[in-house]
Amino acid sequence: MPDQMDRAAEISETWRQDAIEAARPRGAGSLECSDCGEEISPKRRQALPSATRCLACQSRQEARRK
Repeated sequence: MPDQMDRAAEISETWRQDAIEAARPRGAGSLECSDCGEEISPKRRQALPSATRCLACQSRQEARRK
C-alpha cells in the first residue's frame, strides 16, 4: 500500500509542477514602456518579467477596462 501512496504523491506533484509552469507568463518583457516609452522600473521587471508597460500606463489600461 505505501508504494501506491508514494506513486500517487509523485503523480500529484508532477501535475502540480506542470500546472505551475503552464501558468507562468511566456515571452520576454521590455525595458521601455510600449505606451509612453519611459523605462519600466527594474522592480517591476523583476516582479513581472513579461511586463511591457510601466506601472502608470498599466494602471491606466486596467482602469479603462472597468
